[in-house]
Amino acid sequence: MQWDSARRSNRDRTEATRADLIAAARKLFIEKSYAETGTPEIVAAAGVTRGALYHHFADKQALFAAVVEQEAAAVAAEIERTSPPSLFPRDALVAGSDAYLAAMRAPGRARLLLLDGPAVLGRGAMDEIDNRHGNRSLREGLVAAMRSQSMARLPVEALTALLAAAFDRAALAIEVGASPEDYRTVLMALIDGLSPVPHPAPGPARTR
Repeated sequence: MQWDSARRSNRDRTEATRADLIAAARKLFIEKSYAETGTPEIVAAAGVTRGALYHHFADKQALFAAVVEQEAAAVAAEIERTSPPSLFPRDALVAGSDAYLAAMRAPGRARLLLLDGPAVLGRGAMDEIDNRHGNRSLREGLVAAMRSQSMARLPVEALTALLAAAFDRAALAIEVGASPEDYRTVLMALIDGLSPVPHPAPGPARTR
């Protein structure tokens, strides 16, 4: 029992140190940018040694990747919290869209995920992170809408990528002062525009 308790205690300390490093790095990356932040500043802000940093992360880029992953997970959690499976698929897409735009207004988050993330990690690595989090939630919502026949059946990967790009562009515009209402209006029009267009019922046969 004492051995198990010691193992839990060590694990808790390890997880706490990792969390402190991520929190300190996030704050500095937002305040100063990734390029202007050095590892000595990060370990000082976290109250740990450089050895502790390199025990958890291979380098500053790996720590940055952990910050970005945490931010992406937080956005996805908000989307999923506000769009439970009990909602009608179209309503879930709308709720998830609103949650995404709201979550991306957290200070510094849009820059971390949409500007610095691709610049530091590369587009491929960011796509992998997005596909584990926000894009996964969007894809699931689109699939549910298609299955319920409230959305036209389209190639889901392409649709997810293009809609996600539209949402990201909206988040960046809102970050620098654009009207959230204007962008939301257009995004909702995009979603509604994907609804199947009913064909008119055939009229009576014409006689010559």
